[in-house]
Amino acid sequence: MFKKILIASDGSADSIKAAEKAIELAKVHQEEGTLVEVVYVVDGNTSKYDVLRNWDSLGIKEERKEKLRAVEQKAFKARVDYSLKILRGEPGSTIVKYADENNIDLIVIGNRGLNTLQEMVMGSVSHKVIQKAHCPVLIVK
Repeated sequence: MFKKILIASDGSADSIKAAEKAIELAKVHQEEGTLVEVVYVVDGNTSKYDVLRNWDSLGIKEERKEKLRAVEQKAFKARVDYSLKILRGEPGSTIVKYADENNIDLIVIGNRGLNTLQEMVMGSVSHKVIQKAHCPVLIVK
């Protein structure tokens, strides 16, 4: 049923919980050759912040990979097929665009991410993804 599952991850606790659920689903459908695609989207503000904190591009790249390390370890331990992608753009629309272009069957995303300014009811990224996605979206709290 779900051959391609996208996990939207930013390293937050909710995104790690979302990854755990996505990996559980992937294991159920493992015989069908399910692939989990872990996507981290770097927006303009994050990019500027990273440059101000790190003077070398290698340090920035490693820091971004570190945000995905916990999810990668969970997928590896569960023995599910996965890939990691770091994309640039506005997170909500970039996730939806990637899902559309890559025939994603399910998007799994945490209720809230690392942006504490927009955590009133639901994270702004998860809200945008729900509104614009053309495939099912699972929100994990």
